[in-house]
Amino acid sequence: MHSGLKLRLRAFWRHPANRSKRRAFIAKIKQIGDAPHSYSSWINRHDFDFYRDRKAVLDRIARLRNQPLISIVMPVYNTPEKYLREAIESVKRQLYENWQLCIADDCSTVPHVRALLESYAAGDPRIKVVFRTESGHIASATNSAFALADGEWIALVDHDDVLREHALAEVAFEISRYPEAELIYSDEDKLDADDQRYDPYFKPDFSRELFRSQNYLNHLTVHRARNIRAVGGWRSGYDGSQDYDLSLRIFERVDQKNIRHIPKILYHWRAAEGSAASSVDAKNYAYSAGLRALEEHVERIGLAAKVEPAPNTPFYRMRLELPNPNPRVSLIIPTRDKVDLLRACVNSIRDKTTYGNYELIIVDNGSRDLKALQYLAEIQGMPHCRVLRFDGPFNYSAINNFAVEHSDAPLIGLINNDVDVISPEWLTEMASWAMQPDIGCVGAKLYYPDGTLQHGGVIMGIGRVSGHSHKHFPRDHAGYFCRLRILQNLSAVTGACLVVRREIFKEVGGLDDKNLPVSFNDVDFCLKVRAAGYFNVWTPYAELYHLESVSRGSDALPQNVERARRETAYMRSKWRSAEEDPYYSVNLTKDFENFGYR
Repeated sequence: MHSGLKLRLRAFWRHPANRSKRRAFIAKIKQIGDAPHSYSSWINRHDFDFYRDRKAVLDRIARLRNQPLISIVMPVYNTPEKYLREAIESVKRQLYENWQLCIADDCSTVPHVRALLESYAAGDPRIKVVFRTESGHIASATNSAFALADGEWIALVDHDDVLREHALAEVAFEISRYPEAELIYSDEDKLDADDQRYDPYFKPDFSRELFRSQNYLNHLTVHRARNIRAVGGWRSGYDGSQDYDLSLRIFERVDQKNIRHIPKILYHWRAAEGSAASSVDAKNYAYSAGLRALEEHVERIGLAAKVEPAPNTPFYRMRLELPNPNPRVSLIIPTRDKVDLLRACVNSIRDKTTYGNYELIIVDNGSRDLKALQYLAEIQGMPHCRVLRFDGPFNYSAINNFAVEHSDAPLIGLINNDVDVISPEWLTEMASWAMQPDIGCVGAKLYYPDGTLQHGGVIMGIGRVSGHSHKHFPRDHAGYFCRLRILQNLSAVTGACLVVRREIFKEVGGLDDKNLPVSFNDVDFCLKVRAAGYFNVWTPYAELYHLESVSRGSDALPQNVERARRETAYMRSKWRSAEEDPYYSVNLTKDFENFGYR
C-alpha cells in the first residue's frame, strides 16, 4: 500500500470523530476470528488432505534413515463400540507403519469390548492387549498398557479419540529433525457427535509458565519411554490428570529446548457426552488431581510458590513468594507537561499499590507549563519520590536509560505517565516474577479507558513488526483458550508497564536510544533479554488502565512519519528471525490481533 494512503487511513482510523466506525470495524474483525465457518476455511486451505498429500508423506517416510518404533498406549474401559473401533482403525490407517498399539482393558463390563479387542489383536501382530483382572482406573490401566510397549517412543491416545493418518509420520519426521527431542506434542481439535471438526487448539511452542497454568500439551503427546520409566510411570490418585502429572515430572528432568511442538492438527479429541472435551465441568475430579500434581511439582523443585485456582477458568495460578524484605523497585515515569495525566498516574500508584518498597522517579523532559512545574516541585517533597530533569528532544529510550543510571534498586519498573492502577497487588505480582533467576521482563494486562483490552502481551510478526495480543477484546473475555486469564511466556511485553531486574537491564545495554528513540524500543529490549537466555512473562494478575501514548501523540502525525518509518525498518532488519513468534502459532492470523485463523 502506498505510504501516503496508509497515513491517511491511519489518521482516519485514529480521529475521534470516527470512534463509532472504528468500534464497528473492530467488532466485525472479532466476528471473523470467531466465526464457525473460518475453521472450515482453514482446513480447506492449509490442513493435511489424505488424497492430495498422502504420496508426499509416504515419500518422506521412505527417505527416513531412522524409523523408530512408536508404541501407542491406550487404556480402555466400557468404550462405545463405534468409538473404540474408530480409535483403533485410526491407528491402523497410519501412513507410518512402524507402530505398536498397546491396549489395557480395565475390566470393562460391556461384552463387546473384549470381543472387539481380541478380534483386532488376532488380525494384526502389532496390536497387543492385556485384560486386567481388577479395575484400577485410568492411571493403573495406562501402566498396564505401557508394560506391553517395546518402542523407544510412547504416544498417548484415549480410547474414544481419533489419530490423523499422518500423525505418527509427523512424529517420526520431528524425531529425525531433532534427535535430541525428549517430548513431542501437536495441535488438536475436537469431534462433535456428528464427527464434525471444531475448536482447534493451535498451540505455541513450549511455554513453561503456560504449561504450569494449563496442560496445553494434551493431545497428541509423545514421550521417550526411558523418561516414563525413570519417573515411575503414571501415579494412582491422579486419575483424570494422570498425563499432566506425568508430564510435569518428566519436564523436571529434561531440557526445555528438547520439548518439541509440531504445529499441525494430528489428533481429534472426541467431545462425547461426559468427556473432558465436551465440558470443563464434566470431570471436576480431574481438575483437583491436576491442582495436586502442580502443587507437588512446585514442592519437588523447591519453588517458593503457592498453587491456587486461576480465577474464572478451569486452570491454575502459581502465586510466587517475594524475598523478605521485599526488594526495592524504582518506578520510572517520563513526563512533559500534561499535569493532569501525571497527577492521576502518581496518585493512582501511591493510593492503590499495596507493595510498599518502591520509589517514583519522575523524569521531566522539558516541561514548560506552569502548573506542571508546580506539581513537579510538589512531587519533590513527597516521600519516596524524586524528580530528574532530562533536557533535549523526546527520546523515550534515552530518558529511561538516564533514569536507570540514577537508581540502585534491584528492580526497575518502566511506567507510562498515562496509566491508572486497577489491581492493588499489581506490583507485588510483577516483582515476584521479576525476581526469579531466569525471568527477564514482566508485563501487565492493560485496558483502554472504555474497558477493552489494550495489551495482553506482544506478538511478533503481526502487522509489519509486532502487535498486541487480543487488542480491543472486552475486559471479561477469556481470550483464545483462556490466554487472557492465565500467566504465560511471551516474546515481548509493552514498556508502558514493565518490570525487570536492574542487572538484566544493564546486561543487555538498556533501551536502544540511537535507533529506537520512540517506537519499538520496548519490544527490542524484550527480544534482547530473550536472546540473553531469559524468559519474558505476561501476567493477567497485574491490571491497569492505559491511555496509550496520549502524551506523545500518534505516529501518523506528519512530523512523526519519517521517524516511525526508520524505526520500523530498523526492527524489520534486526529481528527478521523473530517474525515467527514461538509463542504464537503459524496457523493463526498475522493480519489482525484477534487470534483468528490464518
